[in-house]
Amino acid sequence: MCGIVGLFLKDKALEPQLGAMLTDMLATMTDRGPDSAGIAIYGAGQGGTAKMTVQSAQPEADFANLAEELSAALKMDVTVHPVDTHAVLHLPVDGVEAARKALAALRPALRVMSDGERIEIFKEVGLPRDVVARFDLAAMSGSHGIGHTRMATESAVTTHGAHPYSTGADQCLVHNGSLSNHNNLRRKLRAAGMRIDSENDTEVGAAYLSWRMREGASLGEALDSALTDLDGFFTFVVGTRDGFGVVRDPIACKPAVMAETDRYVAFGSEYRALVNLPDIDTAHVWEPEPATVYFWSH
Repeated sequence: MCGIVGLFLKDKALEPQLGAMLTDMLATMTDRGPDSAGIAIYGAGQGGTAKMTVQSAQPEADFANLAEELSAALKMDVTVHPVDTHAVLHLPVDGVEAARKALAALRPALRVMSDGERIEIFKEVGLPRDVVARFDLAAMSGSHGIGHTRMATESAVTTHGAHPYSTGADQCLVHNGSLSNHNNLRRKLRAAGMRIDSENDTEVGAAYLSWRMREGASLGEALDSALTDLDGFFTFVVGTRDGFGVVRDPIACKPAVMAETDRYVAFGSEYRALVNLPDIDTAHVWEPEPATVYFWSH
């Protein structure tokens, strides 16, 4: 049992409040996932500049002098902004893959959480309210974001086991459920060149969607094909550079509720995650249908 939240803003006037609204939604889902929590925020992008979010178990040591060393190794300007156990690196878009290789040599203990022009991912072990406080999520702004509270059932409680998972630029996934064919699919996706770092089934789901989009599918088409190619029980909420999508498996045994107004679209594993959103009393509220793809984009 895990908790999922998502918020897609139609009204730009709400963007400064995105982090605060997601903080409340995520904390409300604590009893569905007290082991760890994570959030993906899509903020404003800067043309030609990429963000790379990294995580360290020893941030003081790993982040010290990282900007200077990475800039020298890549021969380009890199800035590093630490945020608790994470740091957001800013660098030219064409330097991302080289930066991954340089980080593996300079700071082998660092884990790359995400990269892209707009996405930042923060996740850690602990109660959701404590995790979001560590990263000051309430102060963050953006156009959309998704979050997850985890109750581990098949793997250890670790930072790397927390969601969201990102396997493509500006792409990420949170998941409630269990995929039964993830081992075979992991091998096939790795053979196709997809980067999968963990044994977690959710990362396989994320990589599958990234692979389908790499091959030319839209987010909606990728989610639709997941209904055929993925076995198990799942509710997915997916983030992309411009929007987010939702799909539930054909049996749809994992809870889900959505709300839409002229100002936003929201998702929660339970309605109580949505009750403090503005104008929720006049929102169109519904349970997403099984085997049905929903997506919104700017």
